[in-house]
Amino acid sequence: MKTSRLKLKHQIWLIFFFAIVIFTAMVLYFFYSFSHLTQNRAANFGNQMIEQTRSKIDTVFNDIRVSTGIAVNSKLIQEYTVVDDDYKRAFDSGNYALDLMDYMRSFNSYVSGIVIDDVRGKQLYSLDSSGGDIFFLKRYDSFIRTYKKDPSLREKGQFTTTLKDDNTGSEQFFYIEPIVESIGGIHFSEITGYFTIMVNMDKLQGLVENTELTLHSTLYILDSQDEVIASTNPKARGMLFKDVLSMDKDNLLNGVKTTIDGEQILVQVKGLEQADGWRIVSMIPVHELTSDMNPMRKVSIIVGIGMILILIIMGIFFMNSLMKPVMGLVLDMKRVGGRDRGFRIKVRSTNEVGSLARDINRMMDEMEEMTRDMFNTQARLYKSELSQKQAEFSALQSQINPHFLYNTLNCISSIGLDYGSREIAQMTSSMSKIFRYSIKQDELVQIKEEVDCIQAYMKIISIRYEYKFDMNIDVEEGLLEMSTPKMILQPIVENAVYHGLERMDQGGRLEVAGRMDAQGDVCFCIRDTGKGIEPEELAALQAKLDKEYPERALDGQSSESIGLTNIHNRLRLLFGERYGITIESRIDYGTTVTVKIPALKQ
Repeated sequence: MKTSRLKLKHQIWLIFFFAIVIFTAMVLYFFYSFSHLTQNRAANFGNQMIEQTRSKIDTVFNDIRVSTGIAVNSKLIQEYTVVDDDYKRAFDSGNYALDLMDYMRSFNSYVSGIVIDDVRGKQLYSLDSSGGDIFFLKRYDSFIRTYKKDPSLREKGQFTTTLKDDNTGSEQFFYIEPIVESIGGIHFSEITGYFTIMVNMDKLQGLVENTELTLHSTLYILDSQDEVIASTNPKARGMLFKDVLSMDKDNLLNGVKTTIDGEQILVQVKGLEQADGWRIVSMIPVHELTSDMNPMRKVSIIVGIGMILILIIMGIFFMNSLMKPVMGLVLDMKRVGGRDRGFRIKVRSTNEVGSLARDINRMMDEMEEMTRDMFNTQARLYKSELSQKQAEFSALQSQINPHFLYNTLNCISSIGLDYGSREIAQMTSSMSKIFRYSIKQDELVQIKEEVDCIQAYMKIISIRYEYKFDMNIDVEEGLLEMSTPKMILQPIVENAVYHGLERMDQGGRLEVAGRMDAQGDVCFCIRDTGKGIEPEELAALQAKLDKEYPERALDGQSSESIGLTNIHNRLRLLFGERYGITIESRIDYGTTVTVKIPALKQ
């Protein structure tokens, strides 16, 4: 059901109900946001702690990689793996290799033991007392053999998974790197042995246990098989986390909540850079992240209940104090909406509702008066503007034709005095065409008709001036079938002859060109090589053409100015401000007049 059909009191109660709902939602959202922020801060803290631990472990592993890389590239280590002389092996390269391994083990406390295996099965050891026996077990040989067969081992050393000693219950993992002979012997570029380091897992365990998270949180180091290598929970050694680690990696990187043994846990995972496939996993109980939210939760509930009770009390007061006058105002407004123009709203109270009723009555009086005035004003303006446009249009058109006929008749008279009947006949024929065209009733004609009129005029001018001038018309073929206002080009051509070319002592050229511009409008360009227009006169003419509103030609203006401004104003009245005439001129170089009209299909 639409709320607009409800009674006003029901709508007000509905507003209060939604206000209560929105306020409750805001309280819950605030609580959720605060809880989420707390979890994010705790997760960021855990992420920082994991990052510190990861950095430390990567540093340890990097030291092992670097020192091992130096050892396997040592000349004496490589000689030890390829020399056949047992004496030299025992007392020369062997002693050096043993000293190097002892130094590496004493220098790096994370190294428990080192062994060199050559491809012929001979071994050299450097071990401490803890866990060193594992090198002598057959299980170690079979365990490490799988890594020796891996082709990728040649490119990069590897950290192994965990090897368990069933007899002692101990666990160990190793770093193995091949010894590639590079000293130039017969085994050049071949793998001649393997350099294996046993990592001290107790030291690694101690590094992990020093990481401080929440009270019951746990940190794990997992190998490439997702088996626990070290953990803050000693009982977790050897456990697998297939279900947890099968989640989306991006979510695990940023922290994801999951349920483990009925408890919500925030899990984060980071990979080790120095050990491919190894990861650090933190598991933090969610309740430990939000335990400090309990006081805030209680305060939020108390404040929320109090605010809801206040809203209910305010609603009851609002309904009792404003219901009757507002309902009366609504009923009166319905009557006003029924177009009862003479009716005015009754003032039922002295408070703001009564003031509103008085203001509405005053506004209705003013609006009625304004509407009446606006209607009368609009009617007067429309009639005035229509009359003005019609008068201006008729005046502009009437000023063009007599001006042209006056000049043409003078030409015929002069020729008749100077020549015989032949030239007069030709000029009379051309004149009849022009006159017939000029009195044509159509306001819009084809462009080819306007071009024919110009050609007839040029014929008259050629005879009049004994072919003194070179005249040319070049209009694109596609424009000839389009429409144009009548008699807009001939007065401009006439101006070019009488005010430009006629002033020259000899020669001169007149060109009329028509084309379509980039905006799709039709442009006519009338260019002469006459004397040009003085700068002051040109500026005055351009100022008239740039006026926002067209004006009629005044007495005393030059014929050139009258013709151009009349045509310009006529085009603007017909097509708008973007169309009309533009003019450019330079003294002794000539004048160019451009006429722009819209492309009008016939």
